[in-house]
Amino acid sequence: MPHRSFKVSLGEFKTLLPYLVQYRRHYILGFGCLIIVDAAQVIIPQFMRRAVDLIASGSFTWQQIGTLCAGMVGVMAIISLGRFLWRYFIHGSSRRIETEIREKLFEHLLSLSYDFYQKQKIGDLMARATNDLNAVRMSIGLGLVALVDGTIMAASILVIIFIQDARTAAFAVLPLPFITVSILIFGSALGKRFKKAQETYAAMSDTVQETFAGIRVVKSFVKEWWFIKKFADTNDDYREANMALVKLYGAFFPLVVFLSGLTTVIVLLVGGIRVVEGFMSPGDLLALFRYLQMLIWPLMGAGFTVNMIQRGAVSLKRVNEVLETKPSIASLAVPRKPSEQADAIVIRDLSFAYPEGSAVLSGITLTIKQGAWVGILGRTGSGKSTLIKALTRMIDPPQGTVLVKGVDVRDWDLQELRGCFGVTPQDSYLFSDSIRNNILYKLKRRKRDEASQGQVEQDERLLNHAAALAALDTDLTSFTQGADTPIGERGLTLSGGQKQRTAIARALIGEPEFLILDDALSAVDAETEKRILTGLLAERTGKTTIIVSHRVSTLRNADYVLVLDQGRIIEAGTPLELIAGGGFYARTAALQQLDQDSSDV
Repeated sequence: MPHRSFKVSLGEFKTLLPYLVQYRRHYILGFGCLIIVDAAQVIIPQFMRRAVDLIASGSFTWQQIGTLCAGMVGVMAIISLGRFLWRYFIHGSSRRIETEIREKLFEHLLSLSYDFYQKQKIGDLMARATNDLNAVRMSIGLGLVALVDGTIMAASILVIIFIQDARTAAFAVLPLPFITVSILIFGSALGKRFKKAQETYAAMSDTVQETFAGIRVVKSFVKEWWFIKKFADTNDDYREANMALVKLYGAFFPLVVFLSGLTTVIVLLVGGIRVVEGFMSPGDLLALFRYLQMLIWPLMGAGFTVNMIQRGAVSLKRVNEVLETKPSIASLAVPRKPSEQADAIVIRDLSFAYPEGSAVLSGITLTIKQGAWVGILGRTGSGKSTLIKALTRMIDPPQGTVLVKGVDVRDWDLQELRGCFGVTPQDSYLFSDSIRNNILYKLKRRKRDEASQGQVEQDERLLNHAAALAALDTDLTSFTQGADTPIGERGLTLSGGQKQRTAIARALIGEPEFLILDDALSAVDAETEKRILTGLLAERTGKTTIIVSHRVSTLRNADYVLVLDQGRIIEAGTPLELIAGGGFYARTAALQQLDQDSSDV
């Protein structure tokens, strides 16, 4: 079983072969320097042997001793230079590989579809990109060094001591098979416990991320104590998992040291007798002791190598699980081109259900002309947001059910399709940056100090225009740093209405062909809403607009309004037609008008 586990561990590293090939010259140079260092280390006991034998003979000169000392200093200088070079080449390459894999992982995460993030926890993904990649780097850096260094040193030392005195060496290596068995037994258990430690670290990271992301809710409900306890529990789990690893690790290395120490006792007994009998010189015995001391590192290194490989394999498997995940939504190899003459949006008998639930949309059929204003009204959970996600292919609608500009959304290039839309979702997510950068986000500009003067001036015009349309211009003047005001994580320093208007400005900045406001005016007052809608109406030429709202007042200027209930269209028509129809729209309008009249009293 341990042998099988070790074989599986090695199999995980196949994915690293392209990187190892890419940096093969660095590794070759590094291992070349490592071999030189090992060869130089093996020579030093020979200097010691000759010096002791000279002194023991009684017939020596200080020049002879000085020459030997100078030779040792020269060899140690070579060792020092060689150690610097192999660290530079091997550790430097492992750092570069870690950086490239982290970039690849981040890029791949961005390519994965919306449903992936519904199943995965952010804390776990962060742990894979940090702790796990650190373990991978250790395995292809220090782990490989321990493997090569230990193998060369152990082989060289064994050859030398058997040549020097085969009988003493044969007794000295008797504990070695027990060390090998210990390595195989402990190696498998180390891998399993390290995996458990990594999983508990991911859980702890997720707790931290969730707590600080929802800090407003935590404080408003005075639940700090509950999250402190939750973190303490996960922190204790992480400590216990690491302690289980440390206990095994702590038992493993002392055992190896004990077994290797037995060789010293054996050499003292057997070698001492050989010196007394005249078969070995005092220098030979000293050199043999020194070689056996040097042999402890390769034996320890064997356990260290197994530990590093097990850790690296477990972590690499966790990283590969993400890298091997394919996006559930992807562009065709040869996407189709849209038609400018076709209707803006055509929906044909669209039905959709999430994997974990019942149908969210049933039999939706709709045609939206270019430049039209369409309103969508419905109760919470009626399928409004799901319908919007189908248009931008955040979810995958059935083939042939959703067409944008005459082309099925599944046949579009994803970036081109989503680039046509300016979407303000229900959750007005803002980045921890300035208001300016949040609004200019879609333009993908470089940093302002790297942009040309013309780009800066154009960005400023676009920013001011979008802010005015979103009724954010007056707010910007009240901020101490204007548009450059930092807003904290997720827009923490802004009010709900300011966050929504910033998100609307961001959607408008790229002058999209399709503008979608998904309940994006719920946190603004009636006067501000009127100003925003009036501004959008004045610039509606050629731009298809879809507004999702719970408020009838938001939809009063729409060309066409859909009323959804339980995933179906129950009413459709102009606002006046729906008022006259006396259905859900008309009842909602009457109730909201009554509420407004009551608030005015």
